[in-house]
Amino acid sequence: MKSFLSKIQKCKNLVSQNQYKISVNAQNLNQVLSEKDPEVFDIIHKEGRRQIEGINLIASENHCSKAVLDALGTCMNQKYSEGLPGKRFQVGNQHIDENELLCQQRALETFRLNPEEWGVTVQPYSGAISNFIVYTGLLQPHDRIMGLDLPHGGHLSHGYQTRARKVSYVSSFFEVNPYRLNEKTGLIDYDRLEENAKIYNPKVIIAGASAYARLIDYKRIASVAEECGAYLLADMAHLSGLVAANVIPSPFDHCDLVSTTTHKSLRGPRGALVFYRRGVKKVDKKGNKIMYDIENKINKAVYPMLQGGPHQHSIAAISLALKQAQTPQYKEYQTQVLQNSKAMAESLLKRNYTLVSGGTDNHLVLLDLRSKNLDGARMETLLELVNIYVNKNTVPGDKSALIPSGLRLGTPALTTRGLVEKDIDQVVEFIDRATHLVPQISKQSGSKVAEFKSWIQANSESVPELVSLRNEVIQFSKQFQVPAIDW
Repeated sequence: MKSFLSKIQKCKNLVSQNQYKISVNAQNLNQVLSEKDPEVFDIIHKEGRRQIEGINLIASENHCSKAVLDALGTCMNQKYSEGLPGKRFQVGNQHIDENELLCQQRALETFRLNPEEWGVTVQPYSGAISNFIVYTGLLQPHDRIMGLDLPHGGHLSHGYQTRARKVSYVSSFFEVNPYRLNEKTGLIDYDRLEENAKIYNPKVIIAGASAYARLIDYKRIASVAEECGAYLLADMAHLSGLVAANVIPSPFDHCDLVSTTTHKSLRGPRGALVFYRRGVKKVDKKGNKIMYDIENKINKAVYPMLQGGPHQHSIAAISLALKQAQTPQYKEYQTQVLQNSKAMAESLLKRNYTLVSGGTDNHLVLLDLRSKNLDGARMETLLELVNIYVNKNTVPGDKSALIPSGLRLGTPALTTRGLVEKDIDQVVEFIDRATHLVPQISKQSGSKVAEFKSWIQANSESVPELVSLRNEVIQFSKQFQVPAIDW
């Protein structure tokens, strides 16, 4: 009997110890970030400080709301959901299905689309993947596509290659013949596009850009696509917030498919959407309805062809961002984005800078520095050292993407922080002061770009004008709140 009781007590002790271990483990998993990993917390804190103290003119970046960031950090992150709502390859997805269906509904509502005419997948991980989903769904390897040439403002996901190599993987899978700008006007050369398309007969034409400051004539490109029997894909990744707010023309009236990221002007989390036509495409001479055959192809391209489980925490956050994009306040924001962009163009022009196409109709300007005997590589480096963040960018006629002649300047992020036209003029004044420092520093650093970058990064504290400018930028920027950052 004693032996038996002794065994019982040992079991109780083991159970007690295991409960303690479980309790300690649960407590460990519930620690806040600053306690659990001070190193990561410190890095995040420093990045927040950089955003507060800097002027962000990167046209592809923005600040989403605290609510969107809250949605990202939820238990939705933990669920696998390969497949489509109601047709998953894992169980336990009833609430995940609700999440995805709600996001699809809001995507159609935000862009004022009839669900009988348009469908959407909200699963793509990124903008580049969303475009590759379209190609994979609609094309066979080595089929032909046409998009705006990268040096003329296009995007890598539209295909790009040089004589030496295929820079974009899209160009390895498909044959790419780009269209370009008219170098004199800085505008898309639609006549040349049409001429080449008739010869090339692409299966997909892409209407979209990453560094084009003017509106795109979707109707004109649609007529070309129809004539050569091609699908027309609008990549509105940069423009989707402006389209959602209905402050610029929409591509949906003229296109077969529309792709977009969700984190640029749309002001959501990182992710992407692909919209596709559904329903009746046309009626033939005999009165028979010919239907669009895109939806299944796109869904299969997403999974199982290119992606695994969708990121449902991102989809929840996208859904929230789309709801915010339906408000009057959002339209006011996007209207101000356009006003700030025009103000930036005017401020640069009055200081005798040259802009590709001479101005802007959207959220960015493309600055051509050749008239100032400067290049984008040096300017990007110098501006970063004074807490102004821009992209070096090619302009028509450039020979090198590493040392291009342009800068791409965008207003979505600054507008989110509350800057208006008078503030934009001050930002341009900072940029102008920086340009005058380049010749001075080049005399000390040497003539090569690599020498300039190396010298200035090592000696920035020894240039009084640079230190003074950085301090002024910091004090100016700290006046404007960054959403969700309160330190």
